[in-house]
Amino acid sequence: MKSLQARLSLGLITVLVVVGLGVTQLSLWLFEVGLQRYLEAGLRNESESILVALVRGRSGLELEERRLSPAYQRPFSGHYFRVDFSNGSWRSRSLWDLDMPRPDTTGLHSDLTLGPEGQQLLSLRADYRRFGETLSISVAQDYTPVRASFRRMQQIGLGIGLGALLVILILQRLIVTRSLRPLERVREQIAQLQQGQRSQLDSEVPAELEPLVAQINHLLAHTEDSLKRSRNALGNLGHALKTPLAVLLSLAASDRLRDNPQVRAQLQEQLEQIQHRLSRELNRARLAGDALPGAHFNCDNELPGLFSTLGMIHGDGLKLAHEVPAGLKLPWDREDLLELLGNLLDNACKWADAEVLLSIEQHPRHYCLLVDDDGPGIPQASRAEVLERGMRLDEQIDGHGLGLGIVRDIVDAWGGSLSLQSSPFGGLRVLIELPRRTAA
Repeated sequence: MKSLQARLSLGLITVLVVVGLGVTQLSLWLFEVGLQRYLEAGLRNESESILVALVRGRSGLELEERRLSPAYQRPFSGHYFRVDFSNGSWRSRSLWDLDMPRPDTTGLHSDLTLGPEGQQLLSLRADYRRFGETLSISVAQDYTPVRASFRRMQQIGLGIGLGALLVILILQRLIVTRSLRPLERVREQIAQLQQGQRSQLDSEVPAELEPLVAQINHLLAHTEDSLKRSRNALGNLGHALKTPLAVLLSLAASDRLRDNPQVRAQLQEQLEQIQHRLSRELNRARLAGDALPGAHFNCDNELPGLFSTLGMIHGDGLKLAHEVPAGLKLPWDREDLLELLGNLLDNACKWADAEVLLSIEQHPRHYCLLVDDDGPGIPQASRAEVLERGMRLDEQIDGHGLGLGIVRDIVDAWGGSLSLQSSPFGGLRVLIELPRRTAA
């Protein structure tokens, strides 16, 4: 989310800066062109005034200076002219002893420099015919004050533009953050889904997000419904087979098969295996309960119910206890952990004489899950065989009956390790180490 917000903000900032600079440069260029056109009109009027001041005298063309602007009489006043004709040229007194170059072509020119102060001249050359004489009148004006004022205006405009850009950037940041707030809420709700704090996303979202939220809610409902149907089907199947299996077991033990003890033994063995597997699956379904998909394991909430169920299954004579830090939450799927702990504790209860203890320890890099019982345990020589890859003792009747196949699959999927040790109670200790990870 933050990455998307950063990309949107960066993209908008880039567009605003590029467009702002482009518009500013274009505006300044248009303003300067308009100003030069305005000054050109004034210079053309000055040129025509000089043309009118040319009169016919006794010796030919003469210039009546009284008709000229006083600025042309004052040295380096910033207003200059020169008149070029066939017999020579005239210059304004404002040029003093300097010579203003004659532009090569008619029209406006802005590339002339004059005087010790380096005045930048904006000049206009116009050709006329007066009293049968071809004349070239060049009029110039000092453009330096105008350029200085123009630069000051550029600086002021740039400051105002930067201030406006800053305000726009702040406003667009607020707008982007406000516009993406619904996405942030959806992200938080998805995190709550993963932690088991809710079962659906809120449907009150902007129209653009409605299809996405609707699809996610539909998928969640479908997944939860499929889990419930699977669990119910497993329970129904177990209950449906329980009675016929009891009948078959009673028949196998009856006198009808007394004459064929081998068949009787095989039949009874196979039926007891089926009954054992059926009982285990029913216990798993009871231990799992109504798990919310994606929920994490809150020890304070889940362990009391799990131990209560185990107490009902295995009787009140068994002491069930757990030593778990208060408020501990394990960042793994609730249903998987219920299945893992349910298998270990259920089998520990079957083999314990009087006591079963679950301990969960936190370490800097991993969690330790320990299940201890005071039963007969497993001999040291047999433990390696029990943990051999591919060995599924849960498929056997005799032995400790740990159901390690499912437990080992879950632990391997989480990158953990499983080991069998001697318990301080005299029975078996199952030690599971799971590497720490953060909740998704």
